[in-house]
Amino acid sequence: MTTSNRQLTDLQQAIVDFIWKAGPSTAEQVRAGLAPKYELKDSTIRTLLRRLEDRDYLTHTVDGKVFVYRASVPPRSLAARSVQQIIERFWSGSAEQFLAGMVDEQVLTPAQIRKLAARVKNRK
Repeated sequence: MTTSNRQLTDLQQAIVDFIWKAGPSTAEQVRAGLAPKYELKDSTIRTLLRRLEDRDYLTHTVDGKVFVYRASVPPRSLAARSVQQIIERFWSGSAEQFLAGMVDEQVLTPAQIRKLAARVKNRK
């Protein structure tokens, strides 16, 4: 997969979220599904869909003359990629420092970290 290292904008994320929830969708269905929060012109939504496809977040098939878009990245993979980008940006790539910070800031408890460590250990 050749998705870029740039994170998705809120609007791009909303498009991918819509397609994950709704399933295969046309540009018009995506545009309607994002309204009224995002009032987008037809040409704008098509440009955004094409860019997401160029970044390998979406794929399309053609049904008659209509493009039908599908997510090519599962939610879990995109979330993991986003966390990896955060680790790179704020902790110089150190997952250990990231997890320690999560405990220090009381986002994760030591018990949750131990549970995660057990899960990792059992993955062998």
